[in-house]
Amino acid sequence: MDFSGGKRKKLKLGGDQRNACYPHSLQFYLKPPTENVSLMEFENLAIDRVKLLKAVEHLGVSYVKGSEQYQSKLEAEIRKVKFSYRENLENEYEARRRDHISHFILRLAYCQSEDLRRWFLQQEMDLLRFRFSLLPRDKIQDFLKDSHLQFEAISDEEKTLREKDIFASSPSLSGAVLELVYKIPFADALDLFRGRKVYLEGGFAYVPLKDIVAIILNEFRTKLSKALALTARSLPAVQSDERLQPLLKHLSHSYTGQDYSTQGNVGKIALDQIDSLSIKSFPPCMRQLHKALRENHHLRHGGRMQYGLFLKGIGLTLEQALQFWKQEFIRGKMDPDKFDKGYSYNIRHSFGKEGKRTDYTPFSCMKIILNNPPGQGDYHGCPFRHSDPELLKQKLQSYKISPAGINQILDLVKGTHYQVACQKYFEMTHNVDDCGFSLNHPNQFFIESQKILNGGKDIKKESVQPETSQPKPSVQKTKDASSALASLNSSLEVDMEGLEDYFSD
Repeated sequence: MDFSGGKRKKLKLGGDQRNACYPHSLQFYLKPPTENVSLMEFENLAIDRVKLLKAVEHLGVSYVKGSEQYQSKLEAEIRKVKFSYRENLENEYEARRRDHISHFILRLAYCQSEDLRRWFLQQEMDLLRFRFSLLPRDKIQDFLKDSHLQFEAISDEEKTLREKDIFASSPSLSGAVLELVYKIPFADALDLFRGRKVYLEGGFAYVPLKDIVAIILNEFRTKLSKALALTARSLPAVQSDERLQPLLKHLSHSYTGQDYSTQGNVGKIALDQIDSLSIKSFPPCMRQLHKALRENHHLRHGGRMQYGLFLKGIGLTLEQALQFWKQEFIRGKMDPDKFDKGYSYNIRHSFGKEGKRTDYTPFSCMKIILNNPPGQGDYHGCPFRHSDPELLKQKLQSYKISPAGINQILDLVKGTHYQVACQKYFEMTHNVDDCGFSLNHPNQFFIESQKILNGGKDIKKESVQPETSQPKPSVQKTKDASSALASLNSSLEVDMEGLEDYFSD
């Protein structure tokens, strides 16, 4: 595969040629893109796709799929990232192009493990289901043909002849009008057959329009699953490209929300507030760390990093952080000189005052969930991901969560929806039906909590001594997933034509 930096002349397509490239608002992604894209666009498309798929996951467990709320909210998310979703919109070429390229970029990032492949498959299937639900009836047959699905709608005469049998065999048609019916080879309708939900005759299944989406999704899953396995085999060659390797390595773990290293709340938190804030506004991961620190007067390195950067993000100054940790460690019988020599340097380092002068950012949910799992005697990590279900249940009971609420949270945890489980905890502890945001960061939890508790206002400023003014050192901020390629020349282009070998056998 050639990711050449040399420029090639781009083809300018006319209206008819553009329509031929992307005839529909949805597709099976059978052919990889063959055009050149800049590294900057490559990166931006990947991040937008990740944002969309995370929104698909969140909405899928928060609302009934296919409901009016689900449909309207998912449509709004697709509009945000400017991807295709409706068939008859004007000037759809660019949206469909962005959708096409971004899908194949994420194949490279999400083929690396079984868990990543499973997650990617599920979100892409839900996205296809949503788009198919918006496809006009007169476009369905063309879409099936373009997707190499040999499903033909039967004539009105055939439908009338078998109407009684089809109604009797298809529970989804209860009380509905029989519209389009597709004649499909029996082997392609095994899922419906197992559930006794389809009429069979002569080796063919007669599938109503309402049930055809299950067949289409099964075909899509089969094709995409095979494609991801083939891509994984070729991944080492792709990762050898030093321009793409950093992005592909971090993309599946990336956090694409607000950068909480920008401390707009510096000095607004007093040390004597932390105990009460930990109960009212801390997410469970930080509440757990604060409780362990108060009880044991010590945290191991992983806990100090996770909790210390969170406190920095909510507004503790360097002086406050040094005072907070020193007071607590001294209560644990640590000598003050030992703290100054062994621990204060690390705290100053996390604030960008020592070493490389890097201004470290608070950990996102994805980083806490996926990196550095806690061991014996550790208290960091995500309680929803790393706690035994019974211990998690006891912890939620101590937080005064209702039995019904605990069951909802445990069901989400069982389905590996850890961030959504934390969001459900937020809604229950703040007595709101819909918090109105997708939770991706512990500091986001804190800020949104404070907005609710303060009536939508920012954190009330406390009268604390201002931090001594110092010349600001040069810092290296991490913003979204883009930091992985920030040092690369965005004018270089990726030869997408060469990618074809990595998406096919």
